Amino acid sequence: MNRYGDYGDGREMAPKRQRITDHASSYYGSSPAYGAYGASPASSYTYNPPPYSGHAGQVPPFPVVRLRGLPFDCTEADISDFFRGLDIVDILLVHKGGRFSGEAFCVLSYPTQVDFALQRNKQNIGRRYVEVFRSKKHEYYKAISYEVSDGQSGSPRRSSRARSYDEGKDLLEHTGILRLRGLPFSAKKQDIKTFFKDFDLADDVIHITFNSAGRPSGDAFVKFASPEDSKAAMVKDKMTLGSRYIELFPAPQEEMDEAISAGRSHEDDPNEPVKHTGILKLRGLPFSATKEDVTEFFNKFVLAEDSIHITFNSNGRPTGEAFVEFASIEDAEAAMEKDRKTLGSRYIELFASSQEELAEALAKGR
Repeated sequence: MNRYGDYGDGREMAPKRQRITDHASSYYGSSPAYGAYGASPASSYTYNPPPYSGHAGQVPPFPVVRLRGLPFDCTEADISDFFRGLDIVDILLVHKGGRFSGEAFCVLSYPTQVDFALQRNKQNIGRRYVEVFRSKKHEYYKAISYEVSDGQSGSPRRSSRARSYDEGKDLLEHTGILRLRGLPFSAKKQDIKTFFKDFDLADDVIHITFNSAGRPSGDAFVKFASPEDSKAAMVKDKMTLGSRYIELFPAPQEEMDEAISAGRSHEDDPNEPVKHTGILKLRGLPFSATKEDVTEFFNKFVLAEDSIHITFNSNGRPTGEAFVEFASIEDAEAAMEKDRKTLGSRYIELFASSQEELAEALAKGR
């Protein structure tokens, strides 16, 4: 019996559970770039905590949290951003009656990360504040069982919705471009080539998209040689890449161009660190934090009062975030040593930021 009961070695979680039946396993992709389960071998976003410190011989609690109050257009990428800095193994969006319920489960790599995830309780995704609370393994697996059985049983309350959804795809015009949704965040261009192994694809026709923070969105676009090829490639719709099933949609050139321009262009290396500009964003501040507290946090650096910006929401309440303008890019890079250190009882996440992001954040609170 191992530390997680039905899981692999002590430090790493087992592969993410497969969300569709095994009949499509012949399409199961694996790559040395990210392994068979979408787990990145090295990520600048991964938190590496100490081993579980419970009693000797005690099986650690299953590291899962439940979220409630999510926006109804929420995606897995939104939740990944919400828990940025934690090592996420799986995200399960919960549906009821064929519709997203506003709830989700998030499985983390280590039990110690659950406490950090709970610090995001009542922070916002969009305009909605999200509740985060502890969950249990049997609740998570029960939700999986419901999603899988409900999605494959042909139940009247879901089958008509799913049928009309797929028929809508068939009516879309093929321009030679397909959009992929549901990619592992660690997926590389080579993985997509392997997924579409029956087609000859060059690197420059594959575009993995990123959000404004430079993190993979879980989407990609592929430009095939012809509309006929893209239509033929739709046979891969809802097949698996790693442990994730991939949805395919015909897309126009304009949609692809807009998605690429909206994010950052780290297509060769999704784990490339964000470029420093001399500004750092702090997240996870106590709501009572003052500029003096931030100055003390960065006590190795000389900071003017007007270089510290604590942000507020439209109601004038602190967001738990702040921006600091350092004297130089070198100072900002050196200050990253304080990433995930504590201020009071809260651990603080640091991110390289920009003047544009700072200005946008300040404008929202005024």
